[in-house]
Amino acid sequence: MNSSSRPRVVITGLGAVSPLGLTVQEFWDGLLAGRSGIARITQFDASGLPCQIAGEVKDFDPKQYMDFKEARRVSRCAQLAIAASREAVADAGFVNGSGTAHFPDHERTAVVLGSAIGGLDKADEGITALRTGGYSRVNPFTVPSAVANMAAHHVSQIYQTFGPLSTIVTACAAGTQAVGEAAELIRRGGADVVITGGVEGTIKDFAVGGFSAMRALPVNFNDAPEKASRPFTLNREGFVYSEGCAIIIIEELGHARQRGARIYAEILGQASSSDAYHMAAPDPTAQGAVRAMRWAIADAGLTTGDIDYINAHGTSTPANDAGETLAIKKLFGERAYSIPISSTKSMIGHPMGAAGALETIVCALIIQHGRIHPTINYDLPDPECDLDYVPNTARTAEVRTTLSNSFGLGGQNACLVLRRYEE
Repeated sequence: MNSSSRPRVVITGLGAVSPLGLTVQEFWDGLLAGRSGIARITQFDASGLPCQIAGEVKDFDPKQYMDFKEARRVSRCAQLAIAASREAVADAGFVNGSGTAHFPDHERTAVVLGSAIGGLDKADEGITALRTGGYSRVNPFTVPSAVANMAAHHVSQIYQTFGPLSTIVTACAAGTQAVGEAAELIRRGGADVVITGGVEGTIKDFAVGGFSAMRALPVNFNDAPEKASRPFTLNREGFVYSEGCAIIIIEELGHARQRGARIYAEILGQASSSDAYHMAAPDPTAQGAVRAMRWAIADAGLTTGDIDYINAHGTSTPANDAGETLAIKKLFGERAYSIPISSTKSMIGHPMGAAGALETIVCALIIQHGRIHPTINYDLPDPECDLDYVPNTARTAEVRTTLSNSFGLGGQNACLVLRRYEE
């Protein structure tokens, strides 16, 4: 089915919890202000680690979104997903006058989420209990709470969605790929509405310690955490590990029109590819990233000349930022220098499987408001990274079409193309 005859997919609801706040509006306001959500770690004692900072979701109280018993039972990533889903479902207009969520056809409503790590915080609790007190001390909900698909389960259970239920586990590309696969589900007629997005909530010692052992995290910014994530700069040291969740409600266009839904943007294209190169390092030729971008633009029925803005993967690691810059140059040629590009991760760090979904929200809001958030901490340009990264200050611009990049561990690449909705 070509792009002109297949069902059209639109975004009608947004929900987010992030290091910049507990709502989409707080997230967006923080981005436009160039405010960093990075701070010293509070969820565990990080004093013995070389990197002691992270992008934590601050002031999050799960009991505001679920009862106390359920909050204790589920993983943090499930808690974040439940919270963000409540905002997104309400924003899409699927809540009736009594405050109850209701979808026109629950069998035609699906859930597709992405997560890199899932509920490993619960696995860690279970392992600690077993090794210190024996198996009788292990919570019987440890294993089911730890598996990566449980956040999607809880969202589906709350809203009684009976359509397909999927979880994409492709590291840093998971959020973007989940939204793309959700769009494909609607395109092939498998659902009318999909609750999609990405979530991560495992700021634990083993995760930060593991990435520290890989020398992937910054170590010289513990006393200035807001300056640690500095994509495309010459003195970038590594990504800042973080957490968060973005939930996006997408619908078949006719379904959205019929109920008079507000439309943020249209999902025109998506694609994913593999580097087939290394489990952690990106392909230095950047061909995998080029393929994903090229295929997503082709899937949208567009050309590189149609892209007005790129939301970069922009992790602040030496290899990734240089590789992404190279990929953009290879695909866009000279035009690469005239396209505004920004890194959301400069302010929120890298929330792994949630990153691409949060960045999808960013693209939809940029299209809506004509404002591009900056890449902060851009104070020492890298000659190898010489594109327009919208340094330090938000910019007003007419943006009709966006490209969002996510490139992850295992050579996972995923891209999305959004466009302003037009009849």
